[in-house]
Amino acid sequence: MPLQLTDFTILMVEDDPNDILLTQRAFMLASLVNPLRVVRDGEEAINYLGGRDAYVDRTRYPLPSLVLLDLKLPRKSGLEVLEFLRAQPSLKQTPVIVLTSSQESSDIQRAYMLGANSYLLKPVGFDGLLEMVKAIGMYWVILNQGPDRALANSGRASGLHAPPSSSSRAP
Repeated sequence: MPLQLTDFTILMVEDDPNDILLTQRAFMLASLVNPLRVVRDGEEAINYLGGRDAYVDRTRYPLPSLVLLDLKLPRKSGLEVLEFLRAQPSLKQTPVIVLTSSQESSDIQRAYMLGANSYLLKPVGFDGLLEMVKAIGMYWVILNQGPDRALANSGRASGLHAPPSSSSRAP
């Protein structure tokens, strides 16, 4: 059976309820059908990614094919989450887009040093967010070929494209 775009979960790590709601709305308006899972702090993100506590069931809480990561989070920072993610062999290649309001040079440098694939500033208005979500969807979900989709599709011709590889840098 060919892979479907709904097989590729996106994990959003964000503590601001307004940002969560607006991003969910932008996903809907951009017609992104990928499941969007949301966790609201750094510790919850690590538990989700590590399959701990409430997130043990990978059928209900599948590993993400893409992570949208805020930096300024309660309990553990986004940078701590990124460091954890890159230290896990099964998660090392998971693409991470830092989506934050921080323009601090030290945050940008540290995020890339820890293995972020992209660093995007949160747009101020909804129209900007919608355009950003469309660009993320086009590049990371549709166009980019990643190792997990290449492996899953080996030997099969499919019109679907993979989530990205961690070596890719884009929107």
